[in-house]
Amino acid sequence: MFDNAKSKWSGVFDYGERIKLTPDQLKICVSFLQDVKLFNCDLRVIDDAFEYLEIKVGKGEKGQYFTPRHVIDMCVKMLNPKRDEYMIDTAAGSCGFTVHTIFYVWGHKFKAQGPTAKEAEYAAEMVYGIDFDSRMVKIAKALNIIAGDGKTHVYRLDSLNPKNWNLGDNHPLLDRLRHFDDPEMDKYNRENLKEFAFDILMTNPPFAGDIKDTRIIAYYDIVRKPNGKYPSKIGRDILFIERNLNFLKPGGRMAIVLPQGRFNNTSDEHIRRFIADKARILAVVGLHQNTFKPHTGTKTSVLFLQKWNDDPKAGPLCPKVDDYPIFFAVSEEGGKDNSGEYIYEKNEKGEDILDEYGHKVVKHDLFEIANAFIEFAKKERFSFWTP
Repeated sequence: MFDNAKSKWSGVFDYGERIKLTPDQLKICVSFLQDVKLFNCDLRVIDDAFEYLEIKVGKGEKGQYFTPRHVIDMCVKMLNPKRDEYMIDTAAGSCGFTVHTIFYVWGHKFKAQGPTAKEAEYAAEMVYGIDFDSRMVKIAKALNIIAGDGKTHVYRLDSLNPKNWNLGDNHPLLDRLRHFDDPEMDKYNRENLKEFAFDILMTNPPFAGDIKDTRIIAYYDIVRKPNGKYPSKIGRDILFIERNLNFLKPGGRMAIVLPQGRFNNTSDEHIRRFIADKARILAVVGLHQNTFKPHTGTKTSVLFLQKWNDDPKAGPLCPKVDDYPIFFAVSEEGGKDNSGEYIYEKNEKGEDILDEYGHKVVKHDLFEIANAFIEFAKKERFSFWTP
């Protein structure tokens, strides 16, 4: 069975991989897992299991954590992905954003009988994920298989350092490069893998750790000083802001989780000006302090952007203007207590409220925020919420 799995899902298992458990150990594991159904399961349970294992081997030190599912669902709901739009997460982790985008477009979670042909085609062709951690790529591919696509565009690449990508001539990401009418610009872009043409990007990049490789830093305009020089080190999340904007086509939209300081610190004003020059700020949603507990109490917000565009041939219209309203919200019910344990909805009798799949419902206010944003977006006639 394992040999067959290696053949069918080469991205999850390597050709030379073998089961490292002894037969007795394997028997114990199978006895615990054989009655567990993963179809229609609560993916948060899988997240918790993988996150526990990853934290044990030092993932937490990188400032990278699984994004809670209710935060992901808020982002997906607000950005309203469509069947014909390409979506990517450039710091994919377990691919929560990509899998929930698939569910949103499908209109349901996965079922035991698997997806329809059209649903499988969408999941296999329109959704992409990139992560540098080889273990996370395996987890992401496995979750995508569980979700029903069986084939997935999840790749182990360093999003911030495209000069080290070795894609060959037929890699699917090459098809998503932005094309320019100017042959020289088009050639430069293909050689440097700088600008892509994705419609939607959702991501929670790692915060911790600075980039100190000056060759990588010199690739980015966001950190270039007025005198033309570059700093010797820079926060990883800052580079992700520019890199993610470059992944979007004109008129493309994104949601990115950032530490609160990027919105408040006076020293980061140039970052905010860079963002405002490249894209319309659609919304800022302040997440609750407990959102990423127990692993970190870092205060974060989600920034929603749409890249400026006044050319209908290049992408959805988002003409550049100097003054415009922005949607702001602060979550007061983050779904977790101070120790990082989930808080669940209760009925009048104090019993857990269950969803249609029999799972407990996390108590939070992010869907209220999403619904308020949708009203705002329709009033402002955002391209992705205009009938």
